[in-house]
Amino acid sequence: MRASIIGATGYAGEELIRLLHRHPAAEIVHMTSERHTGDHISEYYPHLMNIYENELESIERVREIAADSDVLFIALPHGHAMKIVQAAAGLPIRIIDLGADYRFDDTTVYEAWYGTAHADPEAERAYGLSELYRSDIAHTRIVGNAGCYTTASILALAPLVKAHLILADSIIIDAVSGVSGAGRTPKESTHFPEFYDNFTAYGAVRHRHTPEIEQALSVQAGEDVTVSFTPHLAPISRGILATCYAAPVAGVTEEQIDAAFEALYADEYFIRLRGRGAYPAVKYVRGTNYCDIAWHYDPRTRRVIVLSAIDNLVKGAAGQAIQNMNIIMGLDERTGLDLVPMYP
Repeated sequence: MRASIIGATGYAGEELIRLLHRHPAAEIVHMTSERHTGDHISEYYPHLMNIYENELESIERVREIAADSDVLFIALPHGHAMKIVQAAAGLPIRIIDLGADYRFDDTTVYEAWYGTAHADPEAERAYGLSELYRSDIAHTRIVGNAGCYTTASILALAPLVKAHLILADSIIIDAVSGVSGAGRTPKESTHFPEFYDNFTAYGAVRHRHTPEIEQALSVQAGEDVTVSFTPHLAPISRGILATCYAAPVAGVTEEQIDAAFEALYADEYFIRLRGRGAYPAVKYVRGTNYCDIAWHYDPRTRRVIVLSAIDNLVKGAAGQAIQNMNIIMGLDERTGLDLVPMYP
């Protein structure tokens, strides 16, 4: 497969390069960067020297690039993918958008939360959370790759809402991300003296991943689900740990909770069920496409607590994008992603 990366110099774009390099059925043929057009990728990322020396192309050539590709990965912020999809109209290509443009069934929700008019509301698309939407992904042209916080949170809670074991309006999510989730563009909050030796919350109440989490959980539950979601920034480079709280339906037992997770995920290679009472950690999934999940029940407060850990740049971005590519192309989902976590 001929794969091209639009936005190759961001962290997600670079992670796509790393993962596609070991994919036996994919070849990277084009990489773009607007700020670094004409430079070689190894000038921007020296760790790629003698591995990739591709010249970075301009997005202005996107239709030519798309015509020369089987799969187009768009690793750009929201608002860009719609224009690229329109530029590639009519071409026999599959598109995987790592941004938010194609994640929502109802584009008015996207417009309300992202403050951007949606230019392509009727496009054929599927939500790119591989384990829960693979049948939709397999038959679509455009995949809206799931976000990082959303992947950790949805996978943690989907078994409970699907089995109707928790109250749909009781969910609270506290999720912590490494600073790479903020992207490579410098800003005050990610300036080293600001974030090092620090821990802070941000985006309470109006974080843009909230409606994405609610959309996916509502589909699993068959009813409207609302969540209270607060993200946090930790002084680590990569990883997400989500701690999710919910009130169980009256009479729910710990054995029913165990069974719900086993029923949904027992055959999922990339979801590792740590079981009741365990504590996942971001270091245990670093550099991989795994999601580690554990759960606890607190009889004193009558709360179910679910913990999930992912690498935000892999299962939360590039790895999931490649898993979705494998689904689209009829390959084993593990192809190119069967990685051992980096440790320590």
